[in-house]
Amino acid sequence: MTVEALADDTRRRRRTKLGIVGAGAVGATLAYAALMRGVAQSVALFDVNAAKVRAEALDLSHGIQFVPMAHVEGSDDVDVLADSDVVVFTAGAKQKPGQSRLDLAGSTIGIVRALLPRLVEVAPEAVHVMVTNPVDVVTYAALQVSGLPPERLFGSGTVLDSSRLRFLLAEHTGVAAQSVHAYVVGEHGDSELPLWSSATIGSVPLLQWRAADGHGALDEPARDRIATDVVQSAYRVIEGKGATNYAIGLAATRIVEAVLYDERRVLPVSSLLQGYHGIRDVCLSVPAIVHAGGVGDRIPVPMTAVELAGLRASAEAVRETARRFGF
Repeated sequence: MTVEALADDTRRRRRTKLGIVGAGAVGATLAYAALMRGVAQSVALFDVNAAKVRAEALDLSHGIQFVPMAHVEGSDDVDVLADSDVVVFTAGAKQKPGQSRLDLAGSTIGIVRALLPRLVEVAPEAVHVMVTNPVDVVTYAALQVSGLPPERLFGSGTVLDSSRLRFLLAEHTGVAAQSVHAYVVGEHGDSELPLWSSATIGSVPLLQWRAADGHGALDEPARDRIATDVVQSAYRVIEGKGATNYAIGLAATRIVEAVLYDERRVLPVSSLLQGYHGIRDVCLSVPAIVHAGGVGDRIPVPMTAVELAGLRASAEAVRETARRFGF
């Protein structure tokens, strides 16, 4: 290929655009992480606070010299998100210390009702990712409000919770977090549960892990303590600094990458289940293949009777909350 033809081909390539709804702590951090990782050539932020969203976009733009080239814009006009390839919805009521994620449902669902139809109108081909709490209930409500096919609208689910689990297991066993393979499933919240039976460290089943020096044993008390720490992690961060933003910003960026790069990566996102281990008509996190079309096949992970019972109980907790809000 000649230099001229290569340049022409480069100009014809479709630019990728990431749209972000909400320029608060999570939305702004997501934009920053996406720029640092070079996820999209265009990043657009929308927020009802015009001064805030424009200031965030300007601040990010001032650092473009130091990241892969991209264009950043911010506006209180939803048209700024026009033709986005992926729209990440981070707007929602702020979780306060002592408040559960499910307590936020009413306020956040109201925001979704008001904004989502317009988002679908300006970005009709986009994959929509909900990153706002309570994510499972909000994702289910968003599917009803938008009319989008279930594969094109899903939630961040327990991607962050699984990262927290892997971090804690890595700390406990003295290995790299990247060598731990374990998932948290169910509600992104108090009823979530780790799948111990299918977890591994390297290629060693987690339940068979024995550290060479005798430390880092993963007996039942240790596993229970770690599972509790995963659930309480967000509450500790919120109590100390008012919000979680860095880890969820990175987790959401990882999901966006899987879509924009058509990676077919297995991630525990929250999506509409219709027959998964007999569970249906509820949005819940289970490992699923994420690709350019959104969320694909859910992976039928083998579970023990206790794990399956826990997943079904989690589904019922989410379903009951959805019913309270008319879904």
